[in-house]
Amino acid sequence: MTDTKKPVIVYGASGYTGRLICEYLRELGIPFIAAGRDAQRVRDVVERIPGIENADYEVVEVDHDVASLTDLFRGAKVVCNTVGPFIKFGPQTVEACLAAGVHYLDTTGEQDWMMLAQEKWGPAFADKGLLLSPCVAQMYTTGEIAANIALETMPGLDTLDMLVLWKGFPTYASVQTIFTILKADWYFLENNQYVQWPTMTATECHVPGQHATALTLPWGGTSHPIWFKSDPRVATVKVYGGVFAREVMDNVVAMTKMIDTDIKPLPFEEQEAALSKMAESVQGAMPPRENPRLNTSIDSVYASGPLGRVHVLLHGNCNYKQTGLLQAFCAMSLLQQPPRRAGFASACQAFGHQALYGAMRQFGLVLKPIVTVHD
Repeated sequence: MTDTKKPVIVYGASGYTGRLICEYLRELGIPFIAAGRDAQRVRDVVERIPGIENADYEVVEVDHDVASLTDLFRGAKVVCNTVGPFIKFGPQTVEACLAAGVHYLDTTGEQDWMMLAQEKWGPAFADKGLLLSPCVAQMYTTGEIAANIALETMPGLDTLDMLVLWKGFPTYASVQTIFTILKADWYFLENNQYVQWPTMTATECHVPGQHATALTLPWGGTSHPIWFKSDPRVATVKVYGGVFAREVMDNVVAMTKMIDTDIKPLPFEEQEAALSKMAESVQGAMPPRENPRLNTSIDSVYASGPLGRVHVLLHGNCNYKQTGLLQAFCAMSLLQQPPRRAGFASACQAFGHQALYGAMRQFGLVLKPIVTVHD
């Protein structure tokens, strides 16, 4: 394959999130390749994007192996990867990005994948001046923005208590990832050391702005303990997350128990088959397009220290649209200038939280943060 002239490649473009990344690349005027393992399936999805006839794009079919992906990626600048579960399918894509000399973004929430990427490929990406940035997504980056707003509001805050909730239902790919997360170990950060969450942890959390509480889970530990472990301001991070729908969270808790007792004892291949079947039963099709009136989100961060406390609340809408925009904006930024930090780095570390917040404000996806200071 000849070197591509399109600077951004959306790998997994036939999925819900991949389509939204393409949509926002179109909005930002960025040429892109929509790639996947089935060209017709990718084309059927991308051609339904409003205004796509005005976009500079092409559709490419590619096999999921390092050689094929390297051939596709060579000549591009950025790959936005949505092909998960990432612990299973991510290594080939990262290896290909490194071989082709392109920046890597993905939408994962898998702590084990992040830890593997950091250790195995982080230094090599840094040596080449390339960015390796997993977890560029609403459920992680928006909360990280809120945390950074809190930390810059007052010095001496070293503990983050974080909550993310949203109204809606996970996509097919998200459900597959969730079930992958459920069989892994999860960690929070305490005094700058990783501490494993008990498997059956579920917490009733107060939801800012309403009288009711919400049932939450550690949600695989999330990305925040990993990102903030390298931040000298922060020593302790705990994250709680979920969807507002109580019945969905009750089902996730029940399935977590079933996985712990019935599936984890099985051989690896049988685990994979059982988890995939469970995920299919939960969400086997693409959910409806998000509606900003219905699909709202909350990112709440309590930052505390010995002599002060700050609460930052970010109300938003359409969490998958937030993810699509964050991916597209980060890709656009990488086309214009090097990241603030090369190698393994979060979106906030690579681009600055204010720039990311500004992009989401510009597209009407978040309100102004509500900041409450206690000192």
